Amino acid sequence: MNFGSSFGISASALTAQRLRMDVISSNIANAETTRASVVDGKAVPYRRKLVVLETAENKSFSNILNAKMNGESEGVKVQSIIDDASPMKPVYNPSHPDADAEGYVYMPNVDVTKEMVDMLSSYRSYEANVTMLNASKAMVSKALEIGR
Repeated sequence: MNFGSSFGISASALTAQRLRMDVISSNIANAETTRASVVDGKAVPYRRKLVVLETAENKSFSNILNAKMNGESEGVKVQSIIDDASPMKPVYNPSHPDADAEGYVYMPNVDVTKEMVDMLSSYRSYEANVTMLNASKAMVSKALEIGR
């Protein structure tokens, strides 16, 4: 592995974790949103979003060769942002404007505690990649000093 690919791997991971933190922030901000969208004339609560990551590396030789020829780097990339399929939380509150006939309001499927744990995990991954990037920079700097 050359230094360029180590920088590329760190950069791709930093970008992916930054997007993951943005999505988690959006989930936390909408934890109480009961009218995120309208479907068939009915208000629908916010649905938790998840970031799906995948390796940017292809396993076969021909895929790796083609990726390198096209300038693609190794690392991680965001495959997609998907909606969490877990059910909404019914809360009994007959005075709420979005309550159904039985008095239940369906709240978003966002658990703030789970989101904070995911945010901490994403932050630690981001921090580890910054550390790796700084270590790579230090190695390049020391390698350049050898010739002096």
